[in-house]
Amino acid sequence: MTFKGKATAKATGVITAMMLSAGFVFGSAGSANAMGPMVEAMDQDVSAGVVTASKIMAGENGWLVVHRTNSDMKPGPVVGYAPLKKGENMDVSAILQEPVKSGEMLMLMVHSEAGGMKTGVFEYTLGAKEDGPIKPDGKLVMKVVSAK
Repeated sequence: MTFKGKATAKATGVITAMMLSAGFVFGSAGSANAMGPMVEAMDQDVSAGVVTASKIMAGENGWLVVHRTNSDMKPGPVVGYAPLKKGENMDVSAILQEPVKSGEMLMLMVHSEAGGMKTGVFEYTLGAKEDGPIKPDGKLVMKVVSAK
């Protein structure tokens, strides 16, 4: 009986450890999924005609849209875009559609795929509703960087 009790206790300990470990892993995954949309990017050299966000979290398929901006921090004309998948997107690069000079500011913003006529086709123009910016809690999801 003692032997069986020790084996049961040991098995229970192993199972408990496994469950705690799994709970920790699942808890971490849940936290990552619970993380809201965001853009991470740094000031960068855009002389090759590309701007890159190091990490983007998107709640749905959509777009990384590159707007010109300045000290007023309002989104201006679109100068590039790249598709995003729902979830974590790493090293997302958008080809710039016009020259950007060193010192200019760019707003890297998450836009939705919703509202357009065609899925997978970027249809947004400044102020339009098609493929427009997402605004959780009424705030744009974006990061401003300076071109080097």
